[in-house]
Amino acid sequence: MSVNDMIAWHQHLQTPVLFNHHEPYAVNSSTISHIDLNNIKSTPRAISNQERVLILTPLRNAAPYLTKHFDLLSDLTYPHDLIDLAFLVSDSTDDTLAVLASELDRIQKREDKIRFRSATIVEKDFGVGVEMEVEEKHAYKAQGPRRKAMARARNYLLYAALKPEHSWVYWRDVDIVDSPKKILEDFMAHDRDILVPNIWFHRYDNGQDIEGRFDYNSWIESPQGLKLAASQDKDTIIVEGYKEFKTGRKHLAKMGDWRFNKDEEVELDGIGGVNILVKADVHRSGINFPCYAFENQAETEGFAKMAKRAGYQVYGLPNYVVWHIDTKEKPGNA
Repeated sequence: MSVNDMIAWHQHLQTPVLFNHHEPYAVNSSTISHIDLNNIKSTPRAISNQERVLILTPLRNAAPYLTKHFDLLSDLTYPHDLIDLAFLVSDSTDDTLAVLASELDRIQKREDKIRFRSATIVEKDFGVGVEMEVEEKHAYKAQGPRRKAMARARNYLLYAALKPEHSWVYWRDVDIVDSPKKILEDFMAHDRDILVPNIWFHRYDNGQDIEGRFDYNSWIESPQGLKLAASQDKDTIIVEGYKEFKTGRKHLAKMGDWRFNKDEEVELDGIGGVNILVKADVHRSGINFPCYAFENQAETEGFAKMAKRAGYQVYGLPNYVVWHIDTKEKPGNA
């Protein structure tokens, strides 16, 4: 056969050649699992990306507030099938656990709303004194131990409930009386690592609605505050809003107004815990709520300090208001 004949004979044939230097390795053991966190993102397009949200709420003697809490959660416009709920019940003497279970059962059975993807209840007591009136709970001497206990409760809840598929963690206290239905979407649109709103309350005197500023734990650091911290023992926890510690900090509560641009931002150094949206990877990186003095702060304020030390963004929205119950505290505990 000539060369030309050979070419004519083979030109209509393409012999397939398979190169497979790394055949797949099949793992069939049921005791081995694989988690790929590379695909878990926290983006402003959270809904279209089907990003999962974990809503966390620590509870103690919270029975009176739970019905309203779940009514507000049910009104959230973020897809409920992308939301997981988790609660930690600690050191309660009232019927918090039973009311919580009842309310969860109620909302998960509602036919007019899509039920939440899942709900988890965690129980853990920390030996905190539970017979405390408002005045005692917010008194200066109670703040250090109280904030440490609250930090431990938040961390226990976080580590018990956070799953690999969660993109966002939304901390929401039980004693909120009103908030925008689109709060999750509104906050995600800012694409910040940590974001908090302004916290106000309504007080009604003789039928008159008096708007009050509530949360003074969200603040911008000051030279006076830094000097004060430098003068304290490393284990001292500075508590904002008390005459014992004059920090000169600028408080988010004293800024802004709900009638103005809701998307205006300010960078913060400390935050309160009533309402926080956190990108889940911030927590996964080890940023939690210190139950000890971290840069002379604890719990949520220590969380903000720790996050900023690690290079994360901490922001507040002075004109975006979430309404808290009126605690009717004594004057002076700002």
